[in-house]
Amino acid sequence: MRIGIVGAGAIGCVVGGLLTKAGRDVTLLDQWPEHVETLKREGLRLSGTCGEHRIRVKALHLHEAQTIEEPFGAAFVAVKSYDTEWATALACAYLRPDGVVVDFQNGVNDERVAAVAGRARTLGCVITIGAGMYEPGHAMRTDSGTLGFKVGELDDKDTPRARALVAVLNDVAPTKLTQNLWGERWSKLAVNCMANPLAGLSGLGSAEVRSAPVPRRIAIRIAAEVIRVGRACGHEVEPIYGISAQRFVDAAEGRGHGEVEADMAASVKFLSGGRPSMLQDVMRGRRTEIDQLNGYVVARGREVAVATPFNTAVVDLYRKHGVGRLRPDPKNLEPLVALLAP
Repeated sequence: MRIGIVGAGAIGCVVGGLLTKAGRDVTLLDQWPEHVETLKREGLRLSGTCGEHRIRVKALHLHEAQTIEEPFGAAFVAVKSYDTEWATALACAYLRPDGVVVDFQNGVNDERVAAVAGRARTLGCVITIGAGMYEPGHAMRTDSGTLGFKVGELDDKDTPRARALVAVLNDVAPTKLTQNLWGERWSKLAVNCMANPLAGLSGLGSAEVRSAPVPRRIAIRIAAEVIRVGRACGHEVEPIYGISAQRFVDAAEGRGHGEVEADMAASVKFLSGGRPSMLQDVMRGRRTEIDQLNGYVVARGREVAVATPFNTAVVDLYRKHGVGRLRPDPKNLEPLVALLAP
């Protein structure tokens, strides 16, 4: 199977690099010129919990996609959520008639991918590994979890092509077939809505936003709102950090709060440093995915009449700062702390 990865960021490089190392035919396409040139000149450096590697990868600038002669059997869309449509269209242009486009992103973008590629050519993949990229040509894996990916069809059927993708991704990290893709998506959405914006506002890393008392208490309230909205949309939300979804709802209502906090703190044993992607974006002065993460929850909450005060406040804080002007500081969490008061 020839594989194309549109978006050679941290996740795209960890996955593409390890697949290449395993002997898979992978092409990385990216829009960061310096990064692509480094990959071509020096190869890809991987570090962190996946070990130290220097891998010769096939990397192309976006404008070089026209040099691709043999189409892909699978194309992973691994760009930011706000770039979904054009990246999917690019992927489709170099896809075999029987090939699949894999939604390999944060957020709930499967239907957006399917609107471009067609539902019959779309597969979902929920990513549970962590990764960072702080310089061109160098990506690091930052988790040590036992499960890396959850692959599923949009209609939750068990299909040969979904199982084939499971086999491919097993070369990177343990992968399972899920028949509850949307419940897995909302579980990961809860993780993203907790960790990403709180890290971007405060400057705290992936482990700290789970283990420090203040962001952890805020995160529980954010997660409870995501779960309520997801359930109102008809999805059975899968466990979050290995903690059942109902326990977050209960904790937000004052039941078992201390136990959930303790379990969240314990879950950091699967992390090895690292910064959530939104903090990486804030530090670089780039546009964030706030509208496609917490903003998505707020919008769906309005549709199903579920209140989302914490997620709304998070979105408002990011919009107030605008693009490129947010400076991470724990003091930025104070408006959210105020919402915790009875």
